[in-house]
Amino acid sequence: MRVAREAQPAWGALSIDERGAQLEACAVELGRRRGDLIGAMILDGAKTVTEADAEVCEAVDFARYYARTLRETAGELRHCRAEPLGVVVVTPPWNFPLSIPAGGALAALAAGNAVVLKPAPEAVLVGWWLASCLWDAGIPRELLQYLPCPDDETGRGLVTDPRVDGVILTGSVETARLFLGWRPDLTLFAETSGKNAIVITSLADRDQATRDLVRSAFGHNGQKCSAASLAICEAEVYDDPSFRRQLRDAAASLAVGTAWEPANRITPLTQAPGAALRRALTALDEGETWLLEPRPAADNAQLWSPGIKLGVRPGSFFHRTECFGPVLGLMRAGDLDEAIDLANAQPFGLTSGIQTLDDREIARWVDRIEAGNLYVNRPITGAIVGRQPFGGWKASSVGPGAKAGGPGYVPQLVRWRQASLPAAGVESLPGPVAALLERCLAELSDADARALVRASAASYAGAWRGHFSREHDPMAIPGERNAFRYRPCRRVIARGTTTAALGQVVLAACVVGTPLTVSLLPDAEPWPWLADCDGIELVVEAEAGFVERLAHPGDAERVRVWAPISTAARAAANGTGLAVVDAAVLASGRLELRWYLREQTVSRVLHRYGSLTESAATE
Repeated sequence: MRVAREAQPAWGALSIDERGAQLEACAVELGRRRGDLIGAMILDGAKTVTEADAEVCEAVDFARYYARTLRETAGELRHCRAEPLGVVVVTPPWNFPLSIPAGGALAALAAGNAVVLKPAPEAVLVGWWLASCLWDAGIPRELLQYLPCPDDETGRGLVTDPRVDGVILTGSVETARLFLGWRPDLTLFAETSGKNAIVITSLADRDQATRDLVRSAFGHNGQKCSAASLAICEAEVYDDPSFRRQLRDAAASLAVGTAWEPANRITPLTQAPGAALRRALTALDEGETWLLEPRPAADNAQLWSPGIKLGVRPGSFFHRTECFGPVLGLMRAGDLDEAIDLANAQPFGLTSGIQTLDDREIARWVDRIEAGNLYVNRPITGAIVGRQPFGGWKASSVGPGAKAGGPGYVPQLVRWRQASLPAAGVESLPGPVAALLERCLAELSDADARALVRASAASYAGAWRGHFSREHDPMAIPGERNAFRYRPCRRVIARGTTTAALGQVVLAACVVGTPLTVSLLPDAEPWPWLADCDGIELVVEAEAGFVERLAHPGDAERVRVWAPISTAARAAANGTGLAVVDAAVLASGRLELRWYLREQTVSRVLHRYGSLTESAATE
């Protein structure tokens, strides 16, 4: 840790272009070592060659994408100064032993940080090959530390070390909460669990739905946080014996065996089944039957054939539990709205899919489904960097929530400071924003504070019009649309005093349309008129009341603070899954508006058997 901290300032002092050139060299080296990396993944995790090869491609994509992220936004952020966090620990999972640690490490390096890479105990060989590739590409060994260690007190000591400035975790939500329990003020960027469903309506192409469902459920033996664990079928599809027979035959036809045989598609599990997966593979709950019963191999307790359950009931164990293995459950829904309700009746919101040829059904599903990555008429796994930035909602994300492989991921790994005020835009503010601005200005007597709030309002409105209110498809791939967009948080709790920062926060929430609960300290100067503003709830409460609010947050998702908060408040927020955002409140709309919005990707196939049905977006 001491060596990493000493090495970081020199790396952070390099220009964005200089660090980008180093990451481009990493991409070249990762591609050159493709065969070695694939072999290590087969040995460590029983990956098939096709799954392992895709991981190498993703690692290369991460290096090239993150190399240009800050460069592409530099013009918009010229009024702010970036300071690297310092030392970032990357704690990846075993199921994607190359691409996920590569993505975390490369993003942290792009932001100017030093990195301590702690590979999963099941994937130390892949982690070593990754670190070796980056070292050989020119990343200093002092800057990128490779630290294999067990997930015990040693691992806890690493996460809780006060010299660690941030942790990038991909794993279960329980692990994320464990980390925050150890250290409530930890800066944590975590992509966590998922319980993902594909909705199949009566207007689906059932051949296509079967193909995409099997691929989504059983790729890498279901050991993907993005895997389809549930198929929620409209009654006509669920009751169709031909569909059931086709689905059963497709899953049963998957070759089962060693990962060293290229023809095999189901290979040994990386770990012996845990309690949840063992129950899913061996037991049926009330009303459930086997469409295809999974069976263990006689000579390998970690090798199981695929399983498919019928009759999974709402609220049952399999409906709401992440099992992480080769078993799929089918649920029956009377109509699309019931199917959406069943898919949303989860603590998680990572990926979701729909199979239908009806544009009205697609529009209704896209508008109502609660997940970070949405897929229409295609598999729900295999997100590609830049094309389908990856990350979830609800308990599938812990921390700020920027998607991996998206434009917001690297910027969250630095501390931003306002260096100068953004120039006022030439366009007029929307009526509600302009009215709110005037009331905020009336509360501020200091000229500098008034100038700050006025510049903030203009920048927020400009950023909303120019970026956050739009859908983006920078790749514009013919035959598909990959829309990256922002959706308002359900609610944000704001805590602080009546300073210019309060005006900035209420203006930001107003611009993006996010409901806001403003919790003021008892000794703060009152702004009672806030209670009369649409979308704003005003409360004045002492510390005990604030902690109680965080322990029972209702529909709130984040806490925006601009004054110090207690460890008890942080612990309460962590316990209920609220992300605490304590970064400086900024006048830059491109940076400040992030905290009031959720990122979402909608990926839709726009062709039928090679014939284009619609043009891809070009923005």
